[in-house]
Amino acid sequence: MTDTALNLLVQELRQPAERRLWIVDENIPPQLLAPQQGTQVVGNRFDLIRAMREQGWSAELSDFDLSQWPEACLEQIIYRVSKEKAVVHHLINEAARLLRPEGELILIGDKGEGIKTYARKAQQCLGGDKAEQKQGSVWHCSLSLGKAADEPLDDQNYTQMRELDLKDAGQYLSKPGLFGWNKVDRGSAFLIANLAEMLGRSLPLQGSILDLGCGFGYLSLNACATSAKLTCTDNNAAALIACRANLQARGYTQAQVVASDAGDTLTDQFETILCNPPFHAGFGVEGDLTDRFLQQTRRLLAPQGTACFVVNQHIPLERKARGLFAQIHCHADNGHFKLIQLSKPKG
Repeated sequence: MTDTALNLLVQELRQPAERRLWIVDENIPPQLLAPQQGTQVVGNRFDLIRAMREQGWSAELSDFDLSQWPEACLEQIIYRVSKEKAVVHHLINEAARLLRPEGELILIGDKGEGIKTYARKAQQCLGGDKAEQKQGSVWHCSLSLGKAADEPLDDQNYTQMRELDLKDAGQYLSKPGLFGWNKVDRGSAFLIANLAEMLGRSLPLQGSILDLGCGFGYLSLNACATSAKLTCTDNNAAALIACRANLQARGYTQAQVVASDAGDTLTDQFETILCNPPFHAGFGVEGDLTDRFLQQTRRLLAPQGTACFVVNQHIPLERKARGLFAQIHCHADNGHFKLIQLSKPKG
C-alpha cells in the first residue's frame, strides 16, 4: 500500500464512529494504529487478524461472510479495495444491505487498481451521493446509502462453492477469494508430474504429509492417499474453506486443515512437505514470504524427511535455503518453474 493510501485510511479510522466496520485484506499492514472504539474488523488473512487481536482490536477471521450481520446495522464501512473484482463487488453489495439510511461507505484505492470504476459502481448500487478526493494516483471516495439498486453487482456468486471441471486436471471445489481459484497453477501441475521421481516412490503417498500453503488442496488431492496422515494449512480464509470441502468430498478422513502463517501454528514434524509458496502479497511482491516458508519447513521437516518445493525460476530458493538444509537439489527446471528438493534440516 502506498503511504498516501495509508494516510487516508488512518485519517478515516481516527474519526469517531458509533458502529463502524473496517474490512481488511492482504493490503493492510497489521500494525497501523491503536484500536478504535466502535470499530469492528473483518479480514480474510489469518496472520493479519491474529496480529490485530493481539493489539486489542475486535477482529474476526472470515472469508468476508457477513451474512450473520443484521441489515442496516452500520453507520460506516471503510474498505481499501482488494485485488480481486469479485471480492470488491461482493463487499459493495453487502454495504448496501448493512448500512443504515444515509450511512457511509469509504473506498480507498489507487487509480491502477480500478478505484474510479468501483466508486461509480458503488454509487449505482447504494443509490446515494458520491464525494471524491484525489491525492496523486490515490482516490478517497465517500458514498452514502440512498435507495439501493434492485440489481446487485455481479460478484460471481462469491459466497458459493462451485465445482470446477479442469479437463485433464480433474474436478475440484473452489470459489472466488482464493488466488487462482478457477484454475490449476502451472507450477503445482509441474510438481505433481515429477513428484514420484523426486521422492523415489510411487503415488499416492502415505505417512505424515504437510501441504504448506494448500490453496484449494490440489497438491494433496493429487499426491496423497486418502488414509495418509495429512495436514493442510493456509493463511487465506477462502483457501481453508475450499480445501476442507475438497478433502471431505474425496474421503480424506485422517486429514486436518489448519489456519497458519506459513505453518507457524503447527507443532508436529512431517516425513514429506509439499509446497508451492506464494510470493505476491496484495498488489505487490513481498520479499520475505519465501524466507518464512523455508524457516517453517526447516522446523517442521522430520530429520529424515524430504520437502518438495516448486517456485518461479526467478526465486533464489537454493541460495535462501543454504543455511537451513544440508541437502539442496534442483530436480528439474522447465524454463518457468524449478523443482527443489530439501532434506536434512540444520539446527
